[in-house]
Amino acid sequence: MPCHVHCPVLRTGKALHFYFSNMEKSALQIARAAYQPKLPAGLRGNVSIKEGEPTQSVGDQEEIKKLFPNTYGMPLVEFVPSDEKKTYAPMNIGIILSGGQAPGGHNVICGLYDELKKQNPANKLYGFLMGPGGLVDHKYIELNDALIDDYRNTGGFDLIGSGRTKLEEESQFESGLEIIRELGIKAIVIIGGDDSNTNACVLAEYYAAKNYGVQVIGCPKTIDGDLKNDQIETSFGFDTACKTYAEVIGNIQRDANSARKYWHFIKLMGRSASHIALECALQCQPNVCIVSEEVEEKNQTLDDIVTYIADVVAKRAANGHNFGTVLIPEGLIEFIPAMKKLIAELNDLLATPEAASVEPAAQRAWILSKLSAANAAIYESLPEGVAKQLTMERDPHGNVQVSLIETEKLLSEMVAVKLAAWKKEGKFSGKFAAQHHFFGYEGRCAAPSNYDADYCYALGTSAAQLVANGKTGYMAIVKNTTAPAEQWVAGGVPITMMMNMERRNGKMKPVIKKALVRLDGAPFKEFAAHREEWALNTCFVYPGPIQYFGPTEVCDQCTITLKLEQGK
Repeated sequence: MPCHVHCPVLRTGKALHFYFSNMEKSALQIARAAYQPKLPAGLRGNVSIKEGEPTQSVGDQEEIKKLFPNTYGMPLVEFVPSDEKKTYAPMNIGIILSGGQAPGGHNVICGLYDELKKQNPANKLYGFLMGPGGLVDHKYIELNDALIDDYRNTGGFDLIGSGRTKLEEESQFESGLEIIRELGIKAIVIIGGDDSNTNACVLAEYYAAKNYGVQVIGCPKTIDGDLKNDQIETSFGFDTACKTYAEVIGNIQRDANSARKYWHFIKLMGRSASHIALECALQCQPNVCIVSEEVEEKNQTLDDIVTYIADVVAKRAANGHNFGTVLIPEGLIEFIPAMKKLIAELNDLLATPEAASVEPAAQRAWILSKLSAANAAIYESLPEGVAKQLTMERDPHGNVQVSLIETEKLLSEMVAVKLAAWKKEGKFSGKFAAQHHFFGYEGRCAAPSNYDADYCYALGTSAAQLVANGKTGYMAIVKNTTAPAEQWVAGGVPITMMMNMERRNGKMKPVIKKALVRLDGAPFKEFAAHREEWALNTCFVYPGPIQYFGPTEVCDQCTITLKLEQGK
């Protein structure tokens, strides 16, 4: 079967290259392309903007105000239906996908594109390739109807690619300005997580301070679920990723309940926060789910966690059940208080110029010589593999790459050792055999659920409206998303409203405050109320695959987390 290929021109300064988009399409993709995302009433037809009261940052108000004098204190805005038909002058917009992939990113682009063409058919949308670096290096394509139609309701970021280049330096801002001027771009829309939107805020402030007349708008993206607050109910991609993981966890649970001989240790992507693990637990009802935020709150040690899991294994074995599932958030290591202190010191130590000159073979000895006595003792006690994983290259934001730490294997091995000791003491008479899984990339680029398809399309439409209304330093938002899509409320929030000061790479920097699992929140309370029953009994739920077509009550559900948070 011949491949279906589009070859738009990729421009890099004066040079010409070819950029290949999508290839052969599956039956699902062909059918899914026909799905028309639903829009809130405020974004249909004619739209007007309603402004609220001035805002302030979530923390460190004076410091944030000094750093962002031109974009601080702006009001919340909401889009509402209007009887007035507006006319829009032609404008060009650039769009960037930044950071890790999340289902629905293409629909943000589609929503932005459709709204731009609706406002004025002469409007143009340019996609900067492979993330913020495409803006700096002047690599872009002009998006057209054929390309956009190929990517409606699809997963991934492959239309223009993504990257993790941080926009921090004046030279980057000025280089980006050159191509912005050349293309006549009025605004840049950056689709990303908390760090990417922090960069968007910095860029907006710089262009505003220089009176360059370039607007910058952000969109809340991350499967981790940690970009949320009173204004952002959820980040896009979280819904789809959780449903994708929950399907596979359900499959594993059914297999475990069939063979009845394995304990499955499943690590779930989610960076620092445990939102994904918690949501999957609510959907699937595993025997054990560790919530990192609770570990930190209770000052638990690694041995405390191991003992808890081993106790569940032993109790189930006493009932003849030598199988089960354990969900582990990928950032768990960072939340064990003693480990957190070690990692914080390692982060500062590895950020020094001296660290870069140390030979790999000598790194362990050098680290031990530099650490405080308490942290050196912990570091020395760790299995060599785990210790090495803690010192691997940091991500662009200076964080430990927790996805590379095999926490699921560490825990299962330690549980096995403890159970062997208990067997000798007569405390355990069952069998224990472990299987290991890490679910991450499987969910980042899944075809978006109806919720994410609708949500993202509305975000893109909102971004176009924010640009048309002259806003900069704003993030597009959509609220009331537990209701039918027609009742959603679209608007924008000043990015500075969500910022505070945090230590990054050894320095205090303005960043969007991460939202961790709240132990006093409804989702965790619901989990805590049932986990003892789920631990001892086999209460598995099998969610099955994401339903794109079917009854509304099946295919248009939001996450359990969001329902509980909204009291629905």
